Amino acid sequence: MKRDRSEQLYTEALELFPGGVNSPVRAFRSVGGTPLFFTRGEGALLHDVDGNTFIDLCLSWGPLILGHAHPAVVEAITKRVALGTTFGAPTEEENKLGRLIVDHIPFVDRVRFVSSGTEAVQSAIRLARGATKRDLLLKFDGCYHGHVDSLLVNAGSGLATFGTSSSAGVPEELAKLTLVVPLNDMDALETVFREHGAQLAGAIIEPIPANNGLLLQERTFLQRLRELCTAHSTVLILDEVISGFRVGFRGSFDIYGITPDLVTYGKIIGGGMPVGAYGGRLDLMKQVAPEGPVYQAGTLSGNPVAMAAGLAQLTECLKPGFYEALEAKTATLCATVNTHAKAKGYAYHLDHIGSIFWGFFADADHIRRADAIESASMKTYAKLHAALLERGVYAAPSGYEVGFLSSAHTDAQVQQVALAMCEALDEVM
Repeated sequence: MKRDRSEQLYTEALELFPGGVNSPVRAFRSVGGTPLFFTRGEGALLHDVDGNTFIDLCLSWGPLILGHAHPAVVEAITKRVALGTTFGAPTEEENKLGRLIVDHIPFVDRVRFVSSGTEAVQSAIRLARGATKRDLLLKFDGCYHGHVDSLLVNAGSGLATFGTSSSAGVPEELAKLTLVVPLNDMDALETVFREHGAQLAGAIIEPIPANNGLLLQERTFLQRLRELCTAHSTVLILDEVISGFRVGFRGSFDIYGITPDLVTYGKIIGGGMPVGAYGGRLDLMKQVAPEGPVYQAGTLSGNPVAMAAGLAQLTECLKPGFYEALEAKTATLCATVNTHAKAKGYAYHLDHIGSIFWGFFADADHIRRADAIESASMKTYAKLHAALLERGVYAAPSGYEVGFLSSAHTDAQVQQVALAMCEALDEVM
């Protein structure tokens, strides 16, 4: 595969940006080789600067649920840009997208738009602390919530431990305000609430953990978390930056039926534009400035271009059968690859929920905890990633990241991806 121009651009980028990129995973450190530089996307396809074309399984890390450059989204953006890109003032587009979300998400009484998923999470935990007048947070090992200082922490050695910072620049005293327990561990969950429930401002979890593998949780674990939060007046925050509007219009609620106190969303609500949101119970959201004492602001919050793009995308998602068709395509992909892997005796499995999928190297149907992922398998994933690129398939440049399908992926393209995966497995296993 030709990479000459990408290599030239990456050499230049190394002189401009830390590690040559503006987000670490793009550097291909986990899979090796030169990062690809892309010029355009259309439907399910990505085109790079060297003229290579790929079927995209990354979709800008999930938000492009309609695929690249969907006509309705492009039209909405084009019309809005011609009228002005940003005003730092209210627009009708904010009302329209806000109304769509509030009307369709039963646990969102009020919503506040921000500019990223990280900002949404940061604002939600500040709100939880402000509303409860408590300081401690609970998170779960294996869940990622953006580069928020309070949540860039690792678990210690016990069942329910105070966190230690996992990034330079995060003060240990701040990290110690976050408790960390393993996913899907009922004993650890009971322990942390028994010992610290009265001090917990909030508990934040990806109900569908999809940033460190696809660590599907048992419904009983999520239900018990909801019960314990209610019993201790702890704010339950569901981080649906990945799963919101992706596995169903109401996100994980359509699967597990768990009602949060607050929820966070990401770029899917903006058609892939830079946007995020948090929302939830009326009494909590009334604590947000200017109505309440919890401050949060942003010049680009509710940007009209992002609002117009999001309204166009989510309107498409509301069409009858949209999510069912997407899930069916994903199920077909996974079943085809899993049948092949089983017939060949490979320790490999593609797990999925809705249109999110993840492959792991183990004889199991699911992996539910981060510590169950075999780190040595990432070397095999690097070979698999390279083999897929050679076959015209762009997967995430990290074995810990999940994949996605869009409504733009045709049945023929799904079959092409399945064939490429089967051939790639034959090559590397």
